[in-house]
Amino acid sequence: MTTLVHVAFVGLPGSGKSSVGRQLARRLCWPFMDSDHVIEERIGLSIREFFEREGEDAFRDLEQTVVDELTAGSPCVLSTGGGAVLRKINREHLKQRTHAVYLHSPPEEVFRRLRHDRNRPLLQVADPLARLRELYALRDPLYRESARFVMETGRPSVASLVNMIADQLEEAGVLPARPE
Repeated sequence: MTTLVHVAFVGLPGSGKSSVGRQLARRLCWPFMDSDHVIEERIGLSIREFFEREGEDAFRDLEQTVVDELTAGSPCVLSTGGGAVLRKINREHLKQRTHAVYLHSPPEEVFRRLRHDRNRPLLQVADPLARLRELYALRDPLYRESARFVMETGRPSVASLVNMIADQLEEAGVLPARPE
């Protein structure tokens, strides 16, 4: 059995990282951390406001610090921001310190979920679906590089995804097997 006791979620914005992560944490009786929420608490602003005021580079610097702290800290289930994998050091921390799960969602599926969401700074563009396709093309290989597991988010409910992820973690020896 491995000594890594963090489970992290990576994937496009809207792929279900927070919803699935929160339920998995509840099931495991582990703390749930969302790197974006930690950042917002620290800066006292929404990420969208911070992006507008300080720019993406300043946000990525702060995100890097938070991902480093959360992956080195106490065991937890961690939901990362959709762009956390853009920095190599974040990918390394996720790969070395966590059992990262890539919640794979095609851009069209994410668009259906987020089409009315006004809080995601990278999607506040004329053609959000085209933007999601660009993000997917850039980030999909980075998510796969960071992750130990890839889960398709298509049709399963959040509860079904949590069960499938828990099964994968048990099979990998990350979690003890549940009694039959």
